[in-house]
Amino acid sequence: MGIVARRKPARWETVRPALWAAALLLGAAPASAQQGPIPVGVVAAELKPIADAMEFVGRVEAPERVDIRARVKAMLEAVLFKDGESVKEGQPLYRIEKAPFEADVQQAQGDVERAKAALALAKIQRERAEELLTKNAGTVVARDQAIANEDSSKGALLTAEAALNTAKINLGYTDIVSPITGRIGRTAFTRGHIIGPDSGPLATVVSQNPMYVTFPVSQRDYQEAQKEEGKADLSNVEVRIKFPDGSFYGEVGRINFIDVSVSRTTDTIVMRADVPNPKGQLTDGQLVRVELKSGKPEERIVIPQAALIADQAGVYVFVVEDGKAVVRRVKPGGNVGAGIVVEGIKAGEPVVVEGFEALRPGAAVRATPVVGVKG
Repeated sequence: MGIVARRKPARWETVRPALWAAALLLGAAPASAQQGPIPVGVVAAELKPIADAMEFVGRVEAPERVDIRARVKAMLEAVLFKDGESVKEGQPLYRIEKAPFEADVQQAQGDVERAKAALALAKIQRERAEELLTKNAGTVVARDQAIANEDSSKGALLTAEAALNTAKINLGYTDIVSPITGRIGRTAFTRGHIIGPDSGPLATVVSQNPMYVTFPVSQRDYQEAQKEEGKADLSNVEVRIKFPDGSFYGEVGRINFIDVSVSRTTDTIVMRADVPNPKGQLTDGQLVRVELKSGKPEERIVIPQAALIADQAGVYVFVVEDGKAVVRRVKPGGNVGAGIVVEGIKAGEPVVVEGFEALRPGAAVRATPVVGVKG
């Protein structure tokens, strides 16, 4: 037992230095890995011509909006469209029962024929009374009565013809067509219902292209825009629409109307822009942000919004300088698509947009240009 006891410490003393050496090697491996360059994606800061912009809240409006109504009372026989589809001017929308109105037309035509016959007889009687008077076989009273009867018959014919025209017009109202080109909403009635002038709107059609966007502008902003443009009509000011998700509408609008008076309650003036809507992306009544670009464009530095980092001291970005990550404090400006205007860096400097989560100031980096990401 004594020999075993003496050999045990000797064996442990032999093994322990090897274990310590292995542990030191294992602990040193991560440290050596962390000292290598950190891979990051970069985008070069761009110098772009940027015009000053003002932003307002606006609402999209259709230039034409028509409530479809019945102009005669009868049973609705057919709805000739699908809810929400596009319709063209003159396209049939509803068909109303025709039989009662066709009967009215026939009756009116009969009244016209009777009036024509009565007029022809009155004319003959007047001619006869005048002939008898010239032969001293008639009287002046008889002639005057014949003349008055003929004039009355002419009036009766005119009344009958007017009634016939009215009956034909009412028959035409049984085919309800779209007065404009646009999109139609949901129908309020289906076939079998009795509809008439008192039924209210059957459906609503709104035009689609172009669209208007109206927005109130404060007196201060309005005067500033006038100074920058150097004139009062502001017809050359670019109007851009921004959706609630921050994306911009692809078409550019132009101001086509400025109200003639300022609101006494809000001290704002209403402006309206004409915006193309070829794909129907804008909807009547839609609430949007309106951006006005005015003045001459100035060269500004633009970088991707993804490069911005915020902390308690403000906003900063990482740029790559001599293979290392360097912090640059920047002052953000307005948005330019997916980019943002900033002050504090120079054009061409590589700005980190990917991989900056593990960066520290002064850390060695391996920069790779990111394709498809622009300021």
